[in-house]
Amino acid sequence: NFGVDLLFCCFLRFDDLKEGDVVRHDGKRSDGYLEHIFKHAAKELFGVDVKEITYKALKNKDFQEVTLEKDGETVLRFAAAYGFRNIQNMVLKLKKGKFLYHFVEVLACPGGCLNGKGQAQTEDGKPDRALLAQMEEVYTAIPVRLPETNLQVQKMYQDWLEGMDSRKVQDTLHTTYSAVNQSTSSLDIKW
Repeated sequence: NFGVDLLFCCFLRFDDLKEGDVVRHDGKRSDGYLEHIFKHAAKELFGVDVKEITYKALKNKDFQEVTLEKDGETVLRFAAAYGFRNIQNMVLKLKKGKFLYHFVEVLACPGGCLNGKGQAQTEDGKPDRALLAQMEEVYTAIPVRLPETNLQVQKMYQDWLEGMDSRKVQDTLHTTYSAVNQSTSSLDIKW
């Protein structure tokens, strides 16, 4: 549950920014928040200050893993699954009980958000690799702004959620999971 309330913060607007300011979250690309949540969890849960994250490609470049080891033991295991094929494989592993991750970032577009169908493509409909490289370069030049430094987020935690470790935070921003009975609906997706 450590990442759930952080995720909530990540999607709030930075209302204390001046008009025209552009900021980004921690990470090399414009994808999700895996890097930020990983670094935050390492620091908060294990007292480890992670400066640089190393991704390990598993079956392909769009299914990667990030781990944190402490005292010779893997204590955090995150994954990034991009594209429907990788998402399907992830769901199959989950169903078989062979899924060892604490957090998974799922993006529908292979290659991540910048590679999505809404982005610039060549005339034959393929990704424009040169433009993609330019977009990634521009993105990494934007200053990082950590969600927890946002004054609006801090105010929300104090005023509405009654503090960082309150019961209201647990009830509002955290969840539990339980097994769901299999239905026999013809609308079920067979993964």
